[in-house]
Amino acid sequence: MTSTSRAHSFNAAAAAYAANRPSYPQALLDGIEDIAGRPLAGAAVADIGAGTGIATALLHGRGARVVAVEPGDGMTEEFRRTLPGVPIVRGDGNHLPLAGASADFLTYAQSWHWTDPARSAPEAMRVLRPGGALALWWNISDHEVRWIAEQDLRVRRFFGAAAPAGGDAGAHGSSDRSRAMSGGLDFVRRSVRWSRRVPLDTHLANLASHSAFLVLGSEATAGFIARERAVLRELFPGGTVDEAYVVDLSVALN
Repeated sequence: MTSTSRAHSFNAAAAAYAANRPSYPQALLDGIEDIAGRPLAGAAVADIGAGTGIATALLHGRGARVVAVEPGDGMTEEFRRTLPGVPIVRGDGNHLPLAGASADFLTYAQSWHWTDPARSAPEAMRVLRPGGALALWWNISDHEVRWIAEQDLRVRRFFGAAAPAGGDAGAHGSSDRSRAMSGGLDFVRRSVRWSRRVPLDTHLANLASHSAFLVLGSEATAGFIARERAVLRELFPGGTVDEAYVVDLSVALN
């Protein structure tokens, strides 16, 4: 299964993605502003690979002047329902449909790994104004929490240890892979821990919305989710799951 197929798998599940995926803590935006040395309020921000607008909504709420860039039909349709007042244009990180030196911030929430950094990195620098900031981040399930680590192991075994569980692509890896993912840019990195409490159904729907499950097929996915539901009912008899995350943030300045 190609990365392109996995990336486009979200379009058929856009509504579920919007309803169940976690957002991000305000401390993440604080970190971006701190590293960039400027506020998001009033800044020209392009949110690339915006999906259904989860990160876009936070940026807009901070007072940024946001334009979203998204390649997928289903995601774009859901975005327009969710954020009708925010402009969205079709495109992807490898070929940004934006003028040069037009943005103060470029943001990639859970989306940089779907690009080719050899192309997306110079594209980002082209669109950023001097002193502008490129911010990439991923929600990573916190494997210091025992039940999360055990769930990740179950998912990896199910996929033959080939697919990531807590996210659609790992933000960590070997130094060579990390360098390749950086596109040769120098990033400042930070981690932000946060958590949310959600119904069991929301947690399982979030898990099923990851690309590895979306391309697997409904029957096999339903079987795994049913087994996982049985395990988690014992762990969370009240029906509310405490999810824990570490946001992996990387910021590069132009």
